Amino acid sequence: MEPHEDLNPDTDDLPLRANTNHILVRHYVLDLTVHPERRVISGSVVLFLEPCCGGRGNAEEDDSGPGAGNGASTAEAGGSQDGSVCRFRDVDTTEDGTKALGKRRMEKIPGAEERQGGELQAVSGIESKTAAQAENIHSSHLWETTSDDDFTLVLDCCDLDVSKVEEVDVTSVSAMDSFPSEVASERSGVSSANPQAAFIQKLVSWPSNRWRQKHQLFLLCSQTPGAQDGSSLPFQRDQWSLQVRKKGAASPQEFPRAVRICYETRPTGRSVRWTKDQDDRVCVYTAGSPINNRALFPCQEPPVAMSTWQATVRAPSECLVLMSGEEQAVPAEDGDTRFSTWSYYVTMPMPASTFTLAVGHWCQVTAEIPPALEGEVRNRTDCGKTAKPGDVSGERTEAGLVSGLGSSSSKVVKGSPHQTSSGDRTTCSDSTFSYAPLEDQALSVTDYSGMVDDGVSCSHGDYPCRFAERSAWSQRLIPYRVFGPVGLLQQAQMGVLQLLPRCLAAAHAVLGVHPFPRLDILIVPAGFSSLGMASPHIIFLSQSVLSDGSPGSGESCLSLCGSRLCHEIAHSWFGLVIGARDWTEEWISEGFATYLEDIIWAQAQQLSLHETAEQSDLKALLRWRRLSDELQNSQEELQILRPNMENTGQVSESGSSTVKHALNPDKTFMQVHYLKGYFLLRFLASEVGDEQFMDFFRLFVKKYHGQLILSQDFLQMLLITFPDMERKGLTLSAIYAEWLDRPGIPKWLYERSSVWSQARLVEEVKAELTSEQLVMLLELLLEESELSVATIRTLQRTYNPHKQDAEVRHRWCELVVKHGYTQAYGDVEHFLVHDQAMGVYLYGELMVHEDPEQQALAGRCLSLVQEEMDQSARRVVEEMIL
Repeated sequence: MEPHEDLNPDTDDLPLRANTNHILVRHYVLDLTVHPERRVISGSVVLFLEPCCGGRGNAEEDDSGPGAGNGASTAEAGGSQDGSVCRFRDVDTTEDGTKALGKRRMEKIPGAEERQGGELQAVSGIESKTAAQAENIHSSHLWETTSDDDFTLVLDCCDLDVSKVEEVDVTSVSAMDSFPSEVASERSGVSSANPQAAFIQKLVSWPSNRWRQKHQLFLLCSQTPGAQDGSSLPFQRDQWSLQVRKKGAASPQEFPRAVRICYETRPTGRSVRWTKDQDDRVCVYTAGSPINNRALFPCQEPPVAMSTWQATVRAPSECLVLMSGEEQAVPAEDGDTRFSTWSYYVTMPMPASTFTLAVGHWCQVTAEIPPALEGEVRNRTDCGKTAKPGDVSGERTEAGLVSGLGSSSSKVVKGSPHQTSSGDRTTCSDSTFSYAPLEDQALSVTDYSGMVDDGVSCSHGDYPCRFAERSAWSQRLIPYRVFGPVGLLQQAQMGVLQLLPRCLAAAHAVLGVHPFPRLDILIVPAGFSSLGMASPHIIFLSQSVLSDGSPGSGESCLSLCGSRLCHEIAHSWFGLVIGARDWTEEWISEGFATYLEDIIWAQAQQLSLHETAEQSDLKALLRWRRLSDELQNSQEELQILRPNMENTGQVSESGSSTVKHALNPDKTFMQVHYLKGYFLLRFLASEVGDEQFMDFFRLFVKKYHGQLILSQDFLQMLLITFPDMERKGLTLSAIYAEWLDRPGIPKWLYERSSVWSQARLVEEVKAELTSEQLVMLLELLLEESELSVATIRTLQRTYNPHKQDAEVRHRWCELVVKHGYTQAYGDVEHFLVHDQAMGVYLYGELMVHEDPEQQALAGRCLSLVQEEMDQSARRVVEEMIL
């Protein structure tokens, strides 16, 4: 099945098929091998399951449910054509969705790299395509032996070749005698019931202070063979799901509690991007696709399906493996193979969509670029060998910092796997984390450590939470690392590495404790379709945010990099540790991060209150213009922040649902949930006062961290905290009606935009313009119907717009195209090739003027980048050109 061959052209909604009201995945153990030469990832995932209270078997059939409308279920490789599998009723149940969603630090599991010889029998890989197809035929045949009376586990899944599904026999774990006594007794004390179910139920229910032993047991269980009779579980694939049954198991309680799925991804799978980095080396990373991770591993996608995970990833020894995980992984050689093994794990339950993976030949950005990397280095074979392990000075603490903003103590990413053990904790002596100093003591830092004493009581489920950890409240900086291709190390050093410690400290000053214990930043390939993407412990950044480092670029070119860093860091609080319970409410993540980006960036720059207000108003005007233009040129149904309105947060009886418009390619590039959400927060701040509003933000984080929310949770708490708002007529229903449930622009925004237009920074024109002022100048010039060649040439000579940040270069290219300034067509081509995260609609500008030279330029640029382009972006551009 090709990735798009059976998409329903009449709907752009994304189905979430997992029956999370019946059964939940509580923990994933992934065992993966990366094959760059074939551009696939093979391996297995073991799911540890827990039935929901009152869970049912198969739901009543109803063609109107989310499972309908996608065509009949089709078993792969000539299997059953049974269209009646696991259909759901209409939306009738509301999830309360207050489950744990956070995370903390994790320890290395002893023996994570070791294999229990012979027990897996090719579980960690798929021998050949023929073998996989044969196994599918066998499974399809088994499926026909089951009936609709058998319970069906439904997982979100697509673009995967599943070869086998089997029940894991945990009784065969050879180390059972060494298990903690209470686990062994619990298991042996159940004679009449299912002992394996009792054991796993005990395991998933262990308190968070036992997470170390818990993860070790999960790992050992995942390495055991399948059921003793050697049989597989019947399974079936359709377009959006994997369905698994056990013959005779009529309810979730009777279904196996540990299930292994062996599979292989596809080169064109939509959850991961296989491409080449800026050094022309093959790499792969999770792309933040609208379908999330279901084409990386079968999983439960609905956000309420919180789980922890641990993963072992084998990759060629010259590669670096980065992943969402609470501790830096130390690679170990995998026997006599050319592969190394990397292990990551988390203790904070999160939606499966937040799992993030990147494998490539990137190098760590350090304070001083090693001489060996300044020249060619494109033919190097191991980025981890830029320095010897002995060159590493070790991990620093904040108290022991020396001067030098952005300095790094590390020279290597990979090196000697030598480890030292301190008590229960395993650490790497070759620490590659940086703790950069904050030289300027004038940077305002708020100490939130007192909040521990006044009662930080977590409302989420049980996990090792940093908000309850006294030391975390005073930790301004968390350990961080920056990675990128060799060709961009200098730009990343001058921009990201220099700004990151200030942005982290500023975020702590604004919001308090960092939700996650460490942070990696990766400069991703040029085809990445966004300026940034935040995940637990790792941020992907586009190369478009980097300054080119030329003498004419100036400090103002750091503005885009700094503000984008602040935006992605803000997602640690809003988007990750506090998530949206209904994915259609994207503004809860993006609107909040956009609002906080300005506040954190102003703090990082140490601006005065007056300077902060001026910068904020200028950015507000730029966003107003962008939003106004977008709303004039988009469908009204895509302009609504709460598209499900009164049905927001509701799911079917089984737990399935759909994400409205998630597959619409136009929506992918719209910013209405960023901008309109940002303006709603500015409106609310204007009603209560900026300082009081930020105090409320901190209270909200304190109460709701580790939980999923709807718009009403934030707004109701705000109205309770500030009762004068309702007395002035600003009720919950009024906010819904004006801001969330209707398209277009609210009245307040129209009125406020006229004030921003008269701000000093807008009217001020002088030789030295800030980046935002230069963007404003170019936008004003774009409104002119005619500009002479002499004027454009003077603008080019005076401001060097092609050397500024990507926001300026974008407007400059628009101006060049609009007025046919052929001398700068090279700038347009460079932008479309190197700034793919921002250039999609520039193709449309090139086509709309019907100028043969511009249309040829568009076609040439597409031909240069089409192989590495994001699939959604490529589809949009091809529609414009072809």
